[in-house]
Amino acid sequence: MPERDWYDQPCYTISVAATLVRMHPQTLRNYERSGLIEPQRSLGNIRLYSPRDIDRMRRIIRLTEELGVNLAGVEVILRMSDHMREMHRRMKEMEAEFEAEIQRMEEKLRSLQGEPQAEDS
Repeated sequence: MPERDWYDQPCYTISVAATLVRMHPQTLRNYERSGLIEPQRSLGNIRLYSPRDIDRMRRIIRLTEELGVNLAGVEVILRMSDHMREMHRRMKEMEAEFEAEIQRMEEKLRSLQGEPQAEDS
């Protein structure tokens, strides 16, 4: 199992999730209806929340209660944060690809110049 898979595993029912974030279950349903959270569903159509969902709800609480942001503002902030996280992930992938390509080109250049190939460290 990859390192962060556990973070996305749906494991909390709505009552447990509501208790963890100190909210009424109906508030969680409202957040789902407005698109702020997207719990997964069991085969029996029961909402199941992951640790990532719990953290997202805590972030919503902080934005609304501590910083006074309305739900429309929360939606924009969360969408932008998600987009930035995805861009960062893609940038890291590209960086790794570029580094591998540079290494491949350096090895090819060395072989063309008759130098010994570098050992993998």
